[in-house]
Amino acid sequence: MSLSRTEHAVPEDALFDLNSYDYLLPEDRIAQTPAEPRDSSRLMVWSVSSGEIQHRHFRDIVDCLRPEDLLILNDTRVLPARLLGTRVPGGGKAEVFLLRPLARQEACSGGADFSLWQALVRPGRKLHTGAVVRVGDRCLHIEGEEPGGIRQVRIAGTDILAFLNASGHVPLPPYIHGSGDEWRTAYQTVFARRDGSVAAPTASLHFTPELLERIDALGVHRAWVTLHVGLGTFRPVKSQDIRGHVIHKEPCEIPEATAQAVRECRARGGRVIASGTTAVRTLESMAAGGGEVRAGSMETGLYIYPGYHFQVVDALITNFHLPKSSLLMLVAALAANLNGGDKAGAVSSLLSVYGLAVREGYRFFSFGDAMFIRR
Repeated sequence: MSLSRTEHAVPEDALFDLNSYDYLLPEDRIAQTPAEPRDSSRLMVWSVSSGEIQHRHFRDIVDCLRPEDLLILNDTRVLPARLLGTRVPGGGKAEVFLLRPLARQEACSGGADFSLWQALVRPGRKLHTGAVVRVGDRCLHIEGEEPGGIRQVRIAGTDILAFLNASGHVPLPPYIHGSGDEWRTAYQTVFARRDGSVAAPTASLHFTPELLERIDALGVHRAWVTLHVGLGTFRPVKSQDIRGHVIHKEPCEIPEATAQAVRECRARGGRVIASGTTAVRTLESMAAGGGEVRAGSMETGLYIYPGYHFQVVDALITNFHLPKSSLLMLVAALAANLNGGDKAGAVSSLLSVYGLAVREGYRFFSFGDAMFIRR
């Protein structure tokens, strides 16, 4: 089927208005449980330039790939970053939600000691500098305060990762009900290996080992990046003019093998296909020009919205995103690039795609269904 380009027309002069990125989503479209098996989730294939839409299942992603393509995956691992404890002294309930380790330069390379974190705390009015929270047999010391209610929290003791895995809870988004611990495995990609995220790169939750084997058998090349996902990626855009929004920085890294894989992909005429917006932001943050990327690590606050010129990414696997979110704006920006730079047309088309997804019963957000967006 073909997409109507006029169903949700957005005028050019409203391109940077936050309301232009809103859409109606019934609550029952928000996925509360993961698909089982993972690759049984639905897949909408959107060919942007023609407007053609296909309704598939995620396991059919192999039909969308070519041997000359390069699939980029984010290998970050989600930490059980939500800690529930008691205030010392007093014994009142307290929550510490770890956001990111403060050993920033080492966060991707594996050298972070994970003892000092930026965190959100509750109750904030009682947890200021000098306060202590006990979680199990550990003490968490609040050592400083930052704007936006953020605290600097030091976890006492050694072997912090073992402590988090034993005592922490899965930090599921607030629109997924329940404790989250029943989804500890489901909220982790099958290839997660580098500790540091407080949210999953959800587009990649759909992959299974068997599906990856089928992709390899097709001859599709595969490479890795790391972006440790923080709350900044998901914080709502509050500026009415979306250009005023600022994304909090997150550590990311591209190994030399991945940079070389991108160069080879360009040489053979393949497409660089990012699995998820985190892979997009990593690749574009490390763009070296000419469609290539450089190896290395950095802290990225790259905010992509319509008008951005993509240098590396040719196609995208992604979930369906929140209304008025920076992730929805990133997808609109890519759609504009894939359709000759028509920014307002891309936003209109994307909203029409989302409207169709709602009508067709697709499941939205972290545990929801996926899209494959190509030229």
